[in-house]
Amino acid sequence: MAPSPLNNRLRNGALGILNQIRRHPAIHRPVHRIALELSRFPLGAKMIRAVLEPQYVTTSDYIRWIERNDTLDDADRAAIGAHIARFAHQPLISVVMPAFETQERFLREAIASVRAQLYPHWELCIADDASPSPHVWGLLQAEAARDPRIRVVRREANGHISAATNSALALAQGEFVALMDHDDILPEHALYEIAAALDGQPDLDLIYSDEDKIDGQGRRFEPYFKTDWNAELLLSHNMVSHLGVYRRSLVEKVGGLREGFEGSQDYDLALRVAELTEPARILHIPAVLYHWRQQSEIGSFSEQAIERCAVAGRRAVEEHLQRTGETTTHVEIEPNAPAWVHVRRDCPSPEPLVSVIVPTRDRAELLENCVEGLLNRTDYPAIELLIVDNGSVEAATHALFERLQQDPRVRILPQPGPFNYSALNNAAAAQARGDILLLLNNDIEVIEPGWLREMVAHAVRPHVGAVGARLLYGDGRVQHGGVILGVGGTPPVAGHLYVGAPRADTGYFGHLKLTRNVSAVTAACMALRREVFEDVGGLDAENLAVAFNDVDLCLKIRARGYSIVWTPRAELFHLESASRGLDTRPEQAERFRREVMYMRGRWGAALDDDPFYGPNFDRMHGDYRLAETPNRARPWAGAA
Repeated sequence: MAPSPLNNRLRNGALGILNQIRRHPAIHRPVHRIALELSRFPLGAKMIRAVLEPQYVTTSDYIRWIERNDTLDDADRAAIGAHIARFAHQPLISVVMPAFETQERFLREAIASVRAQLYPHWELCIADDASPSPHVWGLLQAEAARDPRIRVVRREANGHISAATNSALALAQGEFVALMDHDDILPEHALYEIAAALDGQPDLDLIYSDEDKIDGQGRRFEPYFKTDWNAELLLSHNMVSHLGVYRRSLVEKVGGLREGFEGSQDYDLALRVAELTEPARILHIPAVLYHWRQQSEIGSFSEQAIERCAVAGRRAVEEHLQRTGETTTHVEIEPNAPAWVHVRRDCPSPEPLVSVIVPTRDRAELLENCVEGLLNRTDYPAIELLIVDNGSVEAATHALFERLQQDPRVRILPQPGPFNYSALNNAAAAQARGDILLLLNNDIEVIEPGWLREMVAHAVRPHVGAVGARLLYGDGRVQHGGVILGVGGTPPVAGHLYVGAPRADTGYFGHLKLTRNVSAVTAACMALRREVFEDVGGLDAENLAVAFNDVDLCLKIRARGYSIVWTPRAELFHLESASRGLDTRPEQAERFRREVMYMRGRWGAALDDDPFYGPNFDRMHGDYRLAETPNRARPWAGAA
C-alpha cells in the first residue's frame, strides 16, 4: 500500500532536515549516535522507521540477523579447518596495520582478532607512527615477542597514515596484503574467506568484503552489504574500503599508499590498483568480514577531519580519471554528504543527434505534455522526435499530430496493428538518423532542462551500453531507481528499485543519489548508442511484445561486455504508472505468463544472481531490506 500524501510529505520533510544536518558533522555525529541508541529498542526502531523508511535496518534488527546468520559454532569452525586442509594453495596473507596513539584496549583487541583467525597462514605487520605514549610501542614489542607471525617497526617521526602504512607494508612478505586500522576488528573467519576465494580463483588481484561498524562496547551496527564490482559507484565513494585485500605485487607496482591522500588513502589505492587489473580479477565476498571501530574517544582520522578526507577523495577520483583518459569530467563533492563525490561529464562537441522514439496510441494530453517538455524545456539542441502512432483514432490526437509536424524535428510514423512495444521501437529505430537512441514513454514529463545532456554524456562512453534515469511518480515518490533481477512474481523476473520511496530519500548507502552500474534500466526512458541497439538485435518483438523487453535488451547488452548505468541526475516524472492498473483479461494474462517463462528459460541463471543486489537482501522487495536467511551457501558448508 502506498503511503498517504500526508505521510509522504512528512517523510520528505524529515529527510530534508536530515540532509541539512548531514552537512554539519559536528551536529550530525551526536544526532546519529542518539538515533543508533534509540534503534536498539523496538519503540525507538519504530519511530526511526516512521521518519525514514520501512526497510531501515535498525540496530535491533541487525543484532537478530547476526544471531541467525553470522555467528559461528564449533561445528562451523571444524568444517572451516577441514576445508583449509584441502586448499590446493594456502597463500600467506600479510595484514598491514599503521598504529598511532591507539587506546591500549582497542589495540589489544585488534591484534587479538588477527591472532584468532581460523586461517593460520598470516602475518601481522604493524608500524608505530612515532606514538608519544610509550604503551603503544611497548605493547607491540610484547606482542611480537609472543607470536613470531607479528612483525613490528617504529618510525622515527610521525608521517601520518599513508607513510605509516607503507612502513608496515615494507615488512610484508605475503602474496596478498589486507589493510586494517589499528582499532578495528576482524571476525575469526575473515582471512579464511579470503583464502577460500583464492583457492577457487588464484588469479584474483583485488578482493573486498562487506563491513559493519562496532562501538566501544563491542556492539555491531550499520552493516554495508555491497554490490559486486561496480566501477561507476566506485567513482562516487570508496565501496571497496574494508576489508580490502590486494595482490602485494600490484600494491608495490603502484608505489604503495600516496602521502597527501590521508583519509582517502585506501580509496586512492583501490582506484590505482583497479587500473592495473580487470573486473574478472576483482571479487566481492558478500559477507561481513570487517568491523570498523566508531565512536571511540579519539575517533578515526576520517571522523575527525571529514572535510580533508572529502578533498582527498575528490582528488583521488580526479587523478584516476585523468590517468584513464577521461578528461572531460568535473568531480564535485556532494554538499549533503562529504564522503560522496559526483562525476559530471561533458557531452561531446558538437552534440550527437539523439533520435527520441515515443510509441503512442491516442491519450493526446499525455503525449502533448511529454513532447512539450522534450522540445521546449530540454536544453539539448540536437534532437529528432519519432512518434510511433500505433493506430490512434481520436480527433484530438490527429490534430496534435498536425501541429507537431510543423516542427522540422518531428516525424510521425504510422504503425497500426496489435500493440507490440518491441516492434514499434524497432521500426522507429530502423528509420532513426541519430547516433543515440532515446526510448521514451509518452507519459514522461520533463522536470529540469539538463536531463538529456546527462544521459547522452554517459551513453557516448565506449564501454557503456545503456543509460537509465531516475523516474518519479506524479506525487514525487520514486518510480524507478534501476532494475533488480530476480524479484517480484512467481517465478520472479525483475522489478524496479525503491518503488514508492520519498523523493528526498538518499537510499541504501546513497544508492538513490549516486550514479552506479545496475543490471537493467526501464525503457520508459533509456538512452543508448544506435550501434549497440543494432549489435544486439534490438528489442525482442517475437517473444517479448509487452513485458520485460527492456530487461532482456539490457541483459543482451551486458552479455556483449557493456555496462548499464543509472544516473540520478536525469530526473523526470513518469505520470501514468502510479495509477495504471493490471490488465487481467485472460489473453493478456496468458501473454504475460509466456513472457515470464521465456525470460526464465533464457536468462534464469542471471535472474537468480543479480550482481548489484546481493544475496543478503530480501528478493520479495526492491528496497535493500535484509533477508531473513541470505541466499548464499557458506563456503565451508559441504566443501568437498
